[in-house]
Amino acid sequence: MTRTLADVASARREPDLVINGARVLSTYSERVLPGKEIWVAGGRIAAVKPAGSYRGSGAKLYDARGGIIAPGLVDPHIHIESSMVTACAYAEAALLNGTTTIFCDSHEIGNVMDVAGVEAMLEDARHAPLSIFLTVPSTVPATSPQLETAGGDLTPQKIADLFDKWPEALALGEKMDFVQVAMGDERSHAILAAALERGRPVSGHVYGREFVAAYAASGVTDTHEAIDREIADDLLEAGIWLFLRGGPPTTPWHSLPHAIKTITELGASHKRIAVCTDDRDAEDLLLFGLDWVTREAVKAGMTPEQAWAMGSLHGATRFGMESEIGGLGGGRRADLVLLTDDLKPVSTWYGGELVVEDRKITPVLDAALSNPYRYPEAAYHTVKLPKALKLTPELPTGAVIAHTIKTELPGITLGHVTVELEPANDWQTHFDRHGLCFVTVVERHGKSSGNVAHGLLNSFGLKKGAVASSVGHDSHNIIIAGTNEADMKVALDAIEAVQGGVCVVMDGKVTAMVPLPIAGLLSDKRVHEVAEEVKALKVEWEKAGCTIAYMGFNLIPLSVIPEIRITDKGLVLVPEMVIEPLFEPA
Repeated sequence: MTRTLADVASARREPDLVINGARVLSTYSERVLPGKEIWVAGGRIAAVKPAGSYRGSGAKLYDARGGIIAPGLVDPHIHIESSMVTACAYAEAALLNGTTTIFCDSHEIGNVMDVAGVEAMLEDARHAPLSIFLTVPSTVPATSPQLETAGGDLTPQKIADLFDKWPEALALGEKMDFVQVAMGDERSHAILAAALERGRPVSGHVYGREFVAAYAASGVTDTHEAIDREIADDLLEAGIWLFLRGGPPTTPWHSLPHAIKTITELGASHKRIAVCTDDRDAEDLLLFGLDWVTREAVKAGMTPEQAWAMGSLHGATRFGMESEIGGLGGGRRADLVLLTDDLKPVSTWYGGELVVEDRKITPVLDAALSNPYRYPEAAYHTVKLPKALKLTPELPTGAVIAHTIKTELPGITLGHVTVELEPANDWQTHFDRHGLCFVTVVERHGKSSGNVAHGLLNSFGLKKGAVASSVGHDSHNIIIAGTNEADMKVALDAIEAVQGGVCVVMDGKVTAMVPLPIAGLLSDKRVHEVAEEVKALKVEWEKAGCTIAYMGFNLIPLSVIPEIRITDKGLVLVPEMVIEPLFEPA
């Protein structure tokens, strides 16, 4: 291939494609260069030449009409499962948004199906018309079996085997158990060793400046969890790459405007800073792709050229792939995006093939998306519930102190608030007095005798009915919030019937449902279909009065983020990592 590219670059051989009439956004020099044309051969860039250099007649010509040609975006940290679609379906939205390469952490499906789930996701990725690399799930389960029940258990040996078997496994995924890492937990460090001994980089997930030094000393070299300029600065100085997470503005994980101040206010260089999306549902994936995040970086003070480099070359460089993607140098993959002056993608080439033109997918891409990977049959049977579950706690007969979970925006931490409950004849009296509702987590992997944990949400806003999800991070048990057990049971039954999903129930009827039959996490439909289902769900979710979005609701069982969470084993205090009873004597 190198001989072919050299011949094309030297005009001894015809290119396959010439894109002319272009300005070129160079991520190497962070300039927009006028009057250029791009020569492509064998799906790779042979050369970027001055306008008018091509004199042949055999190449396919594409007139960029003065638009900007830039390298395809590289998303260094995402979770395909959060989009609720398969990797094949994810590719459609990514390419529409100018993203041609992603690094995904499939710990969600790993938590449900162990190695079999991760490998199914990798097979799906191989079928997808998108460059997809794996950061091997590192924290499955997220905490100890004493604190929650997961469907998977990715041991250090299983992780090592994934690295050795799959060439797409380029790094260790986000090490979420940062407390255990900092405290020297044996299993956590054995998992780190499985990556480090193979020369693989380690991705991180950390809250609290007090943990940064020990985290960096343990081999972690990137994180997407910098929530403000101070911890962002600490992480940079500890040698840790920053992935600035741009979340949809209505969600609690839009941390880019705060963390980027390490550059704009504290004077740090952007050379070890990339941007990422992290979590997107199907609707937000279409509306708020990595292109949107780069534009947010421009709003926050970066130049357009810097922002696009942070969205492409920097992520590639972090994973040692800058000679393959992230720029328009000779020999790189011809993953290209035609942009407007305000960095909005118009057309996308993937490996030199035009897959999006004028913001619409081409027949070539449609054909690829119409023949998706089929997940193993076992993936469609992962919700295994016992019968006759009690979904609400017993009404206290005397005065008690209740340990409640307070949901507060804009962050994703949950407050631990104690509430004194005086004797009452029914739960509704307590709800009206204190702004409470039920929250229940049901173990759904068939690995226990039917674990059910009861809790109380504080300030969640639900006044009537129930909401439920099989995407309760990270063990992905079923989480239900409600004001009465009857509606909560309807929600649970609806999820069991379709083997996973997210739903809203009012007066005994399901008013909105996104079915997720693959591992209780993924739909088998195309991304636009799922986006419409998600859009309808959000309408009903808001009508129900919920103060946090359903993706934030899914994080309530995530027992690695302060201050209090609920798993199938009960209320978990973080970072103490101990079980707390729901009630204690007043």
